[in-house]
Amino acid sequence: MYGAAGAPARSASAPVVRSLRRPPPQATGVSFMNNQKQQKPTLSGQRFKTRKRDEKERFDPTQFQDCIIQGLTETGTDLEAVAKFLDASGAKLDYRRYAETLFDILVAGGMLAPGGTLADDMMRTDVCVFAAQEDLETMQAFAQVFNKLIRRYKYLEKGFEDEVKKLLLFLKGFSESERNKLAMLTGVLLANGTLNASILNSLYNENLVKEGVSAAFAVKLFKSWINEKDINAVAASLRKVSMDNRLMELFPANKQSVEHFTKYFTEAGLKELSEYVRNQQTIGARKELQKELQEQMSRGDPFKDIILYVKEEMKKNNIPEPVVIGIVWSSVMSTVEWNKKEELVAEQAIKHLKQYSPLLAAFTTQGQSELTLLLKIQEYCYDNIHFMKAFQKIVVLFYKAEVLSEEPILKWYKDAHVAKGKSVFLEQMKKFVEWLKNAEEESESEGEEGD
Repeated sequence: MYGAAGAPARSASAPVVRSLRRPPPQATGVSFMNNQKQQKPTLSGQRFKTRKRDEKERFDPTQFQDCIIQGLTETGTDLEAVAKFLDASGAKLDYRRYAETLFDILVAGGMLAPGGTLADDMMRTDVCVFAAQEDLETMQAFAQVFNKLIRRYKYLEKGFEDEVKKLLLFLKGFSESERNKLAMLTGVLLANGTLNASILNSLYNENLVKEGVSAAFAVKLFKSWINEKDINAVAASLRKVSMDNRLMELFPANKQSVEHFTKYFTEAGLKELSEYVRNQQTIGARKELQKELQEQMSRGDPFKDIILYVKEEMKKNNIPEPVVIGIVWSSVMSTVEWNKKEELVAEQAIKHLKQYSPLLAAFTTQGQSELTLLLKIQEYCYDNIHFMKAFQKIVVLFYKAEVLSEEPILKWYKDAHVAKGKSVFLEQMKKFVEWLKNAEEESESEGEEGD
């Protein structure tokens, strides 16, 4: 059939095919850009390509949780079976996306709400750390489950560290028994390297510290950690993350003292940790003392002020005099840029040390301090090759300036010296030592005649 214009007539049942050509924009006030966003007309039967971000996820957290809990329920409390189930499930379930949910279940039995509570309407399982027995052996077995899982799926490592950091912030939401189990587990995982010591930063949370939760948790954690390793290994791990000097921050500011820390952890059975912190505090105080000493010397502060400051620090930080004389010697020698010529450096050293003799003499009131100074001089002259010939001149200068006395010098010469440059320095001192011995004998004979 044809219409009036000669065109074929349209059947009533034929589909309407519209032109795909986009009409030019009309001046109607509607923006051209808005028109672009409208869906283009299509021919019947054409399919749209769906963007990845619009695709529905395979699982949501609740479905993932149900799958894990169902599997754990079937394995029961056999942790070997649990490890095998988790290993196999990683091929079917999206561990990467739901790492937090996975670890929540393994630790607490289900997904945790903010604050550390389990939602009442969620499924939960008793095959978890919090429902297990509260003893180290059980926590060691659970640690193996986590080790195997993370070794198998290496990408879970970061997610697990984040999970533990979160759990530590949630400590107040857990029972005392749950906190104890988590502390023991964390200690074991720190010992075997599954966790990095940086996770302990979460324990410095102000509320946890204030309520004593951090310190109590640390006791259980360090006990299990030291049980697996020794204090030296623990100290090395803490040093790697710059936490070796922060342990006192487990207590509120008004209790951050060596005395309080030592008492608390010693009574808890962690004497080795107490001693470690005390030593760290002493080392820190010594470094600070040397730094301040060098600054005072560079400013040219009067010796009486420097001596007063050092003695106050000795008393405050319980630093013995033999240690202090070593610090003073190092500080004195670091204030000068020494000549590189051997024939000139000795003269420069004598002039410099003569000036500082009163300061050194203030901290050689004990025989052990004098002997320590002699050993420091020996080591310095050996380590700095230009000073090799200056050793005897320095010792004689200090003898004349009453920094050193006869007895420590004779003891050093006889058997208290160290191996560094021994033959060279003993040869240098030979004549002076003979003179000291003769002078001592003459003094003794004169004393006898006087009697």
